[in-house]
Amino acid sequence: LINNVLYVIILSAALDLVGPNVPKAVVLLADILPSFFMKLCAPYFIHVVPYSLRVVLFAITSAWGMLLIALSPPSIDAGTITTKMAGVVLASLSSGAGELSFLGLTHYYGDMSLAAWGSGTGGAGLIGAGAYAIATTTIGLSVQTSLLASSFFPIIMLLSFFLILPRTPLRRTVETENHGESSESQDGIDDHTSREDQGLLSDPADDPLRSKTRLGANKHQNSWMENFARNLRRSRGLIIP
Repeated sequence: LINNVLYVIILSAALDLVGPNVPKAVVLLADILPSFFMKLCAPYFIHVVPYSLRVVLFAITSAWGMLLIALSPPSIDAGTITTKMAGVVLASLSSGAGELSFLGLTHYYGDMSLAAWGSGTGGAGLIGAGAYAIATTTIGLSVQTSLLASSFFPIIMLLSFFLILPRTPLRRTVETENHGESSESQDGIDDHTSREDQGLLSDPADDPLRSKTRLGANKHQNSWMENFARNLRRSRGLIIP
């Protein structure tokens, strides 16, 4: 919910951010495209970052983006609009990475967590737009004050993850996965040793396992980029039929 609220507030404040003479599509693109590309690329590498570090980075990035928007002068000259759009991009990147990370986090907490994630994602549209409308219209706060107040919303994200969310299921599952990987690695070492013992008199060049190992070592430096590029090419079909 909190992860997507800032995304909606920025869209609600589009007219106030750039003024009537600048196309509102500028705000729309700056708010949607970074999030889209983050959701497209991040699943291939974000798993190496622990969830606790991710949440801290998301909170800092989204708060920083909202502060850039809120503390910019109310004028609508080119420099000010550029600064505001930089803040929108930061908030969008945080929102996109946070959405897929929290979706992955539901794996550790059962079916109800997936329902809660869906409810929060959908409810953010109503709550974000409604909160901005109430703050600027009913209460009478200025646009700058409303956006400045919303920059503190990521604190709720930190409190929810580190104080409210039970950490035991996450720790238990991670420990189980690490133990399983250790067992598989040991089995692989034993199997490799057994093959070496059986082939002490054979030609090393004829050992397919050693050949495969050498081939993997030669490609180790560029394997990550190759896999990433290949995955992006595969995902192209999701956009271009």
